[in-house]
Amino acid sequence: MNTPGSVVEFDEAVGIVLRHAVGLDRLSTEAQMLLDCGGRVLAKAMTADRDQPPFDRSTRDGFAVKAVEASGAELRVVGLVRAGERWQGGQLERGTAIEIMTGAPMPEGADAVVMVEHVEQSEKVVRLVGERKIRAGDNVVRRGGEARAGEELLAAGTLVGAAEIALAAACGFGELRVFRRATVAIVATGDELVALDTPPGEQQIRNSNSYGLAAMVADAGGRPWRLEVARDLRAEILERVIEGRAADLLLLSGGVSMGKYDLVEEVLAELGAEFFFTGVKMQPGKPVVFGRLPAKGEFPAQFFFGLPGNPISTQVTFHCFVEPLLRAMSGSAVEGPRFVQAAVAEQIAGKAGLMRVLPARLTTDRVRPEVKVVGWQGSGDLAANARANCYAVLPPDRERFLVGDVITILLR
Repeated sequence: MNTPGSVVEFDEAVGIVLRHAVGLDRLSTEAQMLLDCGGRVLAKAMTADRDQPPFDRSTRDGFAVKAVEASGAELRVVGLVRAGERWQGGQLERGTAIEIMTGAPMPEGADAVVMVEHVEQSEKVVRLVGERKIRAGDNVVRRGGEARAGEELLAAGTLVGAAEIALAAACGFGELRVFRRATVAIVATGDELVALDTPPGEQQIRNSNSYGLAAMVADAGGRPWRLEVARDLRAEILERVIEGRAADLLLLSGGVSMGKYDLVEEVLAELGAEFFFTGVKMQPGKPVVFGRLPAKGEFPAQFFFGLPGNPISTQVTFHCFVEPLLRAMSGSAVEGPRFVQAAVAEQIAGKAGLMRVLPARLTTDRVRPEVKVVGWQGSGDLAANARANCYAVLPPDRERFLVGDVITILLR
């Protein structure tokens, strides 16, 4: 366990969070209607209710044939079968073909489908174009080829999205059992903060952090619970922390730097908190704090994060550290921050000895994704952050990144 004042390398900080994520107790489960399951995590594996497909299925519009006699021969077309129908004409006879639509069951005796664009047709006769060959099984998915009845299709811990919802519908599931969303208490601190409906004075700013955090919590599968702003007073911070003990996870923004009125760590320490780290060697986000409050009375032990108060620092540290823990808490597999690789589109200045995480714009309209840093005025520049769609992660061992260099991107 690290004590207050422990500043660690970025990779070490991520590792600490993930080790604690592995040991989390899963939340309770609940049944939800299928269309309410997007963004939730399966608590029970999904199995196929029957063979998928439940019959030999054509994957193309064309003609069902016997492969051994299709190449070079003229075949007489004796009928048509559409999706949702079954061929009623009996066994496919020698020298014949049956017109078939995509998704239709294969007629008995047919073992391949010739695509309609690969044949010449004249009245009721078809033949393969040129030297084309057809083999048994071409353009056909056999019964059970995708899954057998009772086979596991999705494991518990799978994040449910559109593809999973479509699969569940295909298997007849009108509802799914999912993990409960983790409740996340959000406390913004600072004398300078005012509510959105309060006109700010010249030296005040609106409380944007709790709204930004609430949106990110919801996107990561949690249930945000915004508490009132705590002024830079020990008693108010203590009151909010105690109120937030009813949540599964506690987030505080601001009050974690080295200033005279940065009191968050002191309050947490007075409550018996363990501190796993109290800073990370990165910019922005260095003052980020991660720890755990002990069980007390009706409240179990509770993880907390103290996030820097500047908005971009808040959001960067959320994606790097809070999001992996929150997703695991909500039932997902334990995974680190969502990193990808992209090529530098314009030269970027690094900073030797310090990892930098800068607002950037990722473009994916080419085979090779490219990234460009967004011009910004520091970690309080919300407008620049809104123009970005990711963050460029610049390692501490280089001072310059040239066009074409491949760097790491933090998705959000």
